[in-house]
Amino acid sequence: MSDPQPIVTPDTQVDLTTCDREPIHILGRVQSYGALIAVSSDWIIQHVSENIQPFLGQPAADLVGQPLDDVLPRNTITRLRAKMIEGRDAVNRLFGVRLLDPLARYDMSIHNSGRHLVIEFEPKDRSRIEEDTLSDVYPLIQRIRGAGSLARCTAEAARAMRALSGFDSVMVYQFQPDGSGSVVAEDKRGDLPSYNGLRFPASDIPVQARALYKRNLLRLIADVNDPGAALVPQVSPEGKPLDLSLSVTRAVSPIHIEYLRNMGVEASMSVSIMRNGELWGLFACHHRSPRYLEFERRTAIELFAHLFSYELSHLEEQQRARAQEDMSRLQTRLMALMAEGDRLSDSLMKVSGDLKEVIPHDGMVLYAEGKFHAIGAAPTAEEFVGLSRFLNTTAASGVFVTDSIGAQYAPAADCVDRFAGLMAIPISRRPRDYLVLFRREIATAVTWAGDPTKPVTPGPNGLRLTPRKSFEAWREIVAGHCAPWSKHSRHSAELLRVLLLEIFLKITDAAAEERKRAAEQQELLISELNHRVRNILNLMRGLIKQSRQERDTVGDFSLRLDGRIQSLARAHDQLTEDDWAYASLKDLIFLELAAYVDKNTDRVEMLGADVQISPKAFTNLALVMHELVTNSVKYGALGQEAGRVIIALGQDTSGSLTIDWRERGGPPVTPPKRRGFGTAIIERFVPFELQGEAEIHYKMTGVEARFVIPSSHVDFTEKEHEMPDAPEIESGPVVLSGVALVLEDTMIIAMDAADILTEMGASDVRIASNVGDALREIDANTLEIAVLDVNLGSEQSLPVAEKLYKLGVPFIVATGYGEREDLAGLYPPCPFVRKPFSNETLASAISNAFQGVRK
Repeated sequence: MSDPQPIVTPDTQVDLTTCDREPIHILGRVQSYGALIAVSSDWIIQHVSENIQPFLGQPAADLVGQPLDDVLPRNTITRLRAKMIEGRDAVNRLFGVRLLDPLARYDMSIHNSGRHLVIEFEPKDRSRIEEDTLSDVYPLIQRIRGAGSLARCTAEAARAMRALSGFDSVMVYQFQPDGSGSVVAEDKRGDLPSYNGLRFPASDIPVQARALYKRNLLRLIADVNDPGAALVPQVSPEGKPLDLSLSVTRAVSPIHIEYLRNMGVEASMSVSIMRNGELWGLFACHHRSPRYLEFERRTAIELFAHLFSYELSHLEEQQRARAQEDMSRLQTRLMALMAEGDRLSDSLMKVSGDLKEVIPHDGMVLYAEGKFHAIGAAPTAEEFVGLSRFLNTTAASGVFVTDSIGAQYAPAADCVDRFAGLMAIPISRRPRDYLVLFRREIATAVTWAGDPTKPVTPGPNGLRLTPRKSFEAWREIVAGHCAPWSKHSRHSAELLRVLLLEIFLKITDAAAEERKRAAEQQELLISELNHRVRNILNLMRGLIKQSRQERDTVGDFSLRLDGRIQSLARAHDQLTEDDWAYASLKDLIFLELAAYVDKNTDRVEMLGADVQISPKAFTNLALVMHELVTNSVKYGALGQEAGRVIIALGQDTSGSLTIDWRERGGPPVTPPKRRGFGTAIIERFVPFELQGEAEIHYKMTGVEARFVIPSSHVDFTEKEHEMPDAPEIESGPVVLSGVALVLEDTMIIAMDAADILTEMGASDVRIASNVGDALREIDANTLEIAVLDVNLGSEQSLPVAEKLYKLGVPFIVATGYGEREDLAGLYPPCPFVRKPFSNETLASAISNAFQGVRK
């Protein structure tokens, strides 16, 4: 038989050589908020905690050796047997179970520990029996979903965990590859010290503690001063202690108790964050006074942590998808450059800026076909000769990455002033060609919560690995290293490697076709520019002549001419505008007509409902309409006072847009003797650019044209063009600096209001969900402003408003009701704001509240 493992007590001496092996899973005690029974496979009681008598009515010593059936009610035994599950780390839960007292309820945890079945009891608050704790989880996860970045995701998670747990502070603690941990997010009371951004050495959470965090996902320490209750007996007849690894009430290591006391913490809770079966990090919750959370609430918190772990996985998938999109855009840019005839080396140099956005780096070298190209902080051609030989020794089928090239290739240590790490992407098979990205040395300023090189200090229990007595920032400088290459960057590099290999192996005929099309497009644009420069002089002459024929004063003539010139300028601006949004076709037509025809005249008749057209269709139709209008002014109906134009918009059976242009009352029409570029625009732009149809007929009675625009360029949803005026908010910028109070019984609304007040500068925002909590916050804090909801379930906020009014504290009342006059008669003088409120409406109400106090 092996030697029995020792029981750890507060008097146990643990020196530096054994601290990492401290048997924290066999402490031999439970915390006082619960009790424990361990039974054998035949349900005989083997161990009990000393505090079992209030639960089962018998002293601990009398229970050992009895069948559990003689101690617990039959229906409770039945429920326990039904909940038994197999598996090394399987844990099951029962809520609201009766024991001996018919009025009392208990929450229970059941798990296997070696040859024992361990059953733990915790009293349940009768007032919370009907409470639905799980309903709080989903809306908080919704706030995390779609955060978009790790920083925002963890910040929201810290806030949500604090809302669920009620602890004074919550830190999101992420483990690093070396075992140390960084606080990546934090939510806390305003008067507590901040640990956000600090690094904690690996010794703060030893190996065996991390192993337990992977098995037992939630750990509550309700009171660091709790002496706990010892197990009876401490060891089995074979001399073995009971393994409490999965116990929810397991007592606390003396070292960890000392650690928490040094932080000024009297209660704590840690919740594991798992990622792909490994321990990604922890939610570390601290409280300045003892705090107990019921088992059902802790179960909801554990569920939240599981869902948060899923959101982390989803965030990583999103980052991978973004990498794919980034590389797709880079591929498009590369292929466009190569289609223009650029060599691969030239193309890569031109997209170096785009590549830097996808994979951040400080310098780049392209070594292809024996030629060296470099940009930024990179080695010289001579230095790269030896480096390329080193790279030739790495695997040819993948990307080679290092944060410290000097540690692997000694000559590179002399170049640390220019680069310290690299990412080498092989872009051909033989000879080896490379695209190599370099990063400069970063003096990695890590802010430590204490000096990790000095972990040993004399503590109250002897020379031990005790936590530092003060958390002074200590900076460790890591020389010869660059910033680590992220998973996102590595994945992008692999995608880039595949892309460049494809370019080397396959150059298609599409590049030549694209070059030909680009040349034709350029020739067309040059012709258009030449045509418009010549035509605009004639248009200006016609405008002046037509304006002069009207009988008015010189001043009227000047204003009329100026208005028409400005209208023409706006039409030309519209041709070059490129905001990639669908726009109104009627607006386009009126814009082209505005330089020549008054909008209110009956010379232009517009038939059919308005439609929205794509940016490409808008640009091309603007050219077509401009030619139709200017031709009509110079030669057709719009050049005669009696002339008019009918424009009809419709939809054919295929869903395409039809535009019919008919001129009436103008001079006799004759077909043009010379078909210039303007005619080409009318006849060819729609078929060539939009794959539609265009036809024009020069009838004696007037020009008639018909255009068909494919449905892919048209949105037939009619939209309002005149937007309602935005509500006027009479307030200047509101800047807060003190403590604010939010009284609101809906958690999400309360958190949103707290966010707005924080953005306005509030140093601390206290949230209360009922009148009693709000009144206590008023007594405990000097408030600058308060936001009160009217209805709080079974009570109203009126007593809080009256107390604030007596104290002279400005406040506003938020309500979803419209009868504000009735509320104004009940509440002391104050501004009201209607839900849902925004930053602007809330700021306006606060400004009015401050003005009311000053009056």
